[in-house]
Amino acid sequence: MAKPLLKIQRYFRRKPVRFFSLILLYLTAGSLVFLHSGFVGDSGSGPRRDAVVASEMGSRTSSSNTRGLGIMSRVFKETHRPGRRYGPPWMKKRGHRNQETTRQGGDISNNWNRALKGRNAKDLDDGRAKYVGCHIDNIHKRALRGVSFFDYKKMTVFRCQDNCAERGYMYAGLEFGAECYCGHKIQAPNASESECNMECKGEKSNLCGGANRLSIFRLELSQESARRYGSAIFKGCFLRPDNITVALPFSAIIQNMSVDKCVDMCTEREKSLAVLAGDRCYCGFPTHLFSLHEPEDESLCLQRCHGEEFESCGNDKYFVVYQTQVQDNRCMDRHFLPNRAKQLVALASFPGAGNTWARHLIELATGFYTGSYYFDGSLYNKGFKGERDHWRSGRAVCIKTHESGRKEIEVFDSSILMIRNPYKALMAEFNRKYGGHIGFASQAHWRGKEWPEFVKNYAPWWASHTLDWLNFGKQVHVVHFEELKRDLFSKLKGMVQFLGLQVSEDRLLCVEGQKDGNFKRSGLRKLEYDPYNPEMRESINELIRTVNAALKKRNMTGVPDDYMPR
Repeated sequence: MAKPLLKIQRYFRRKPVRFFSLILLYLTAGSLVFLHSGFVGDSGSGPRRDAVVASEMGSRTSSSNTRGLGIMSRVFKETHRPGRRYGPPWMKKRGHRNQETTRQGGDISNNWNRALKGRNAKDLDDGRAKYVGCHIDNIHKRALRGVSFFDYKKMTVFRCQDNCAERGYMYAGLEFGAECYCGHKIQAPNASESECNMECKGEKSNLCGGANRLSIFRLELSQESARRYGSAIFKGCFLRPDNITVALPFSAIIQNMSVDKCVDMCTEREKSLAVLAGDRCYCGFPTHLFSLHEPEDESLCLQRCHGEEFESCGNDKYFVVYQTQVQDNRCMDRHFLPNRAKQLVALASFPGAGNTWARHLIELATGFYTGSYYFDGSLYNKGFKGERDHWRSGRAVCIKTHESGRKEIEVFDSSILMIRNPYKALMAEFNRKYGGHIGFASQAHWRGKEWPEFVKNYAPWWASHTLDWLNFGKQVHVVHFEELKRDLFSKLKGMVQFLGLQVSEDRLLCVEGQKDGNFKRSGLRKLEYDPYNPEMRESINELIRTVNAALKKRNMTGVPDDYMPR
């Protein structure tokens, strides 16, 4: 044993550089192992903070300064940071044991996979869509003559239904296991059910038609989606504007007029509005001369189209208006603030209250990016470039946050507080938690233990979040989600003015046409039953009364009447 050691000693004595190099490599390897173990330890145990559930019943004593998720220290100029988790403050201690969402780079890596997980054939026929039957189809005479798309690897029944519902079609059909067709009516005879025998490419447990055979479903659409006509959105019946040539600069007479013909013509002209007036089609954009803010009774436009007897084409006095798929670019330019803001403005809300949608509207209306207290890679990839900026950078017009607690609130100089009906907000956040930003929780999640546990923990936070911002916010501008949706132009105008920016009417009119963005769940109805039991409703109703009283105590408008019968 001594001889080999002696040889090694003589070798390194002759080659001292190699000896020191070996020692350096050994120390480097040890340091890396030590650092790695330190990072792993940090990720498994976060800071522990006391959590206090507070409520305001008549006179409220606040102890919210000890509550909250806490502000974790972050490097000011970091270029990449892990996503923050948010949740009820009292769940903080067990938050690390229930890491259901948020990985580095965003909450959800693949919305479709999460949305479809847990679905089966039974789920697909539970009220969202009704199976009609197997029908003949061929390339020369399609059974469904709307839009179509193919996916030879991941086609599922739900995906086809969802895409057709989003475009307002009444029927969705699947063929060859991978092809999806949409339409307003079935224009082909039935075939034997045994001929629709091909498995879906994305789910082997369900059938997706066959060779030249369609498995057709009738979709149950929400009221808003039912106002679509294929790719066009029905806007209503409107009185002819005074200066028609300025309001709608392009027009043409179309033989055998139909909605499709007018929409196609205006789409080719790259105009966002297709306006039918008898046999004349007008194209243009919404302006102050033709703002679409004063719709008329639709019965005034019930003049049948010459080319399609089941469609209305309006007349010389009352116009039928559709919005095409052409993007109105007057509000699409966005950039960071030219000068760093000296004050921080929060866009605060309970999760599921429409914060992402409000950010989309604010960015279009102002032309400036919004920021975030968190980092969500999926939102960054969808165009929210302020998502990656540090929330204190001063380059964003306002900062998204779901935080509550005195310490977290008082770092902001003013705030826009979004409030939404808790019954809707809880369901929206539950869908996001288990299905992504535009996905849906599966029936297994709704009917399992996840939903009751979620309501138990999150419903009190809905109230305490609002109460904290009302108590500790320095300047609070309250916006109710339902009122913003109902009267977008005036409510959004008020939000822009609160931010201290100049209001552009053309931008606001443009926003109305682009209001949904890519952050709206489809019109396909997802739940056919009330997920709230009497015990849940009793608790939530009491929370609504508490928030309503707090708003009125501060001389603000109470919660909208449709929250609950009070």
